Order: sequence, then C-alpha cells, then structure tokens
Amino acid sequence: MVQVDIFWSFAIGAGFAASAAKQLEKEEKPFESKAFIKNLLWLSIFFVPSGATLLWGFPAWETMQVGTYENIPAWLVALFCGTNITQGILGFWVTYRLIRARKIYAANLMWMLGYFCMFFILVHGWDGTGYQRFLYSAKDWSGNYVPWTPGSYSIRWVYSPVAVTLYVMGVIMMPFLFRWMFALMKEDYELIRAEEPEVESPIRLRPNIGLLVFGYTLGPVIVASLLIHWLGWIFGSGIFVVIAYFALIRRGGLVHAEISKFAPEYAK
Repeated sequence: MVQVDIFWSFAIGAGFAASAAKQLEKEEKPFESKAFIKNLLWLSIFFVPSGATLLWGFPAWETMQVGTYENIPAWLVALFCGTNITQGILGFWVTYRLIRARKIYAANLMWMLGYFCMFFILVHGWDGTGYQRFLYSAKDWSGNYVPWTPGSYSIRWVYSPVAVTLYVMGVIMMPFLFRWMFALMKEDYELIRAEEPEVESPIRLRPNIGLLVFGYTLGPVIVASLLIHWLGWIFGSGIFVVIAYFALIRRGGLVHAEISKFAPEYAK
C-alpha cells in the first residue's frame, strides 16, 4: 500500500543493516557492503515491482481506498516507486550511523520503529479506519468494482483477488528476504562468537525475531489504536507513549531484553 510501503521499506533497510551490525562496525564504505547490496537488490527486484503491480491492478486498495485509475497522477506513481527504494536506503544509512556510533540497541529500534509505523497505518490509519480499508477489496473475482465506504470490510477479504495476489507475491519475495537476512546474521554470529562464545546462534533465535516484529510492534499498535479510539489522539497517544516506554523500550524493558539475547554487548 502506498502509505504503508514508505515505512516498510525503511524497516527493510534498517533490518538489513542491523542484521550485519558487527560487519558494519568498521565499514568505511557502507554503500559498498554486502548488506547494502542485498538490501538494494531486494528492494529493486522484488519490492518495487510488487508495489507497482498492486497499484496497477488494485489502485483503490493500494492507496487505502482513496485512489482510482482516474485520479492517480503519473507523478505519484513515479514517486511511489522511487521512495520504495530511497526509504530503504535511508533506513539502512540511519541504522549504519547508529552502529558506527556503537548504539546497537538504538540501531535495532530503527527497524522496529519502521514496522510499528507500518502496522499503525494498517490498523488505525489517519482516521481510525485503517483495518477497514485494508480488509476491503473494491474489485471481486467477477471484476465488479464497488467503492469503499466507512464500515465496509469483511474477513472474506482473505480470498479476494488482491489477497490471493499478495499470497503469490509473498511466496516469491519473502524467502529471499529471510534467507539473505539470516545469512548476514549468521556471518555476524561467527564474528561475535569469536569474542563471546556464549552467544546463541541467530538461527535458534528466529522465534525471538517473530516476537519482536509481531508481539512488540503489532501488539502495541493495537493497544495504541484502542487508546486513541477511547480517549482521543492527545490523551490516547500520550498514555500509550508512557506505557510503551516503561514496559517495552527503556533499558530493562521487554524489547531491550529480547534484543539482548542476540548479543549482550549489542544491547548497549
């Protein structure tokens, strides 16, 4: 989705950098590193074409029900495709700078921040109807087009044309993303283990990564959305920030504890 991919591409770039943190610590030319090349390849070979395909095939869904063939300008298409790469580069670069500054915990928070923003748009959006816009396909298998209206969504979306397209894309795209990231993490592990033999292999810690992505980003997003619905943007988001900081983000919090499992020194 146009509004979502800005944050997802940032998270992907930050994730590639964080996966190769030990390798990037002394890297003077980050844009020539193996991690950056893999990041750029995945974004350009898989991410941009997938987004362009969805925008062409399902313009209403891809723009969260605000665009159609008739009102999407050509420059927006170009901007969308471009930012799907530039945001990934930005995420990589910001994370790399934090790694170079030995702020590894903050570096890992970058990809989590990207996923948090991505999930927030999907769940809440800008008006509280993000999940409704996501779970609605304006085009059915017969080709009929019915514009979205507030309150229109259904679990039947899971077998809609856009959902099936996403499944096919995921089968093609995601194995490359996971394989390349875990390959970088494995190389990092070998470097870290030479200094800290007790560090667990990242392969064994794959469930922890899933917990960080879905438990500690998607979960808090749902809580934030509920608080905003109940208390409004100011009080709801304010209370959420306080809860998230003390329960998750601060040193000693749940997120800090999970990231520490990958390498004790990297939690600094």
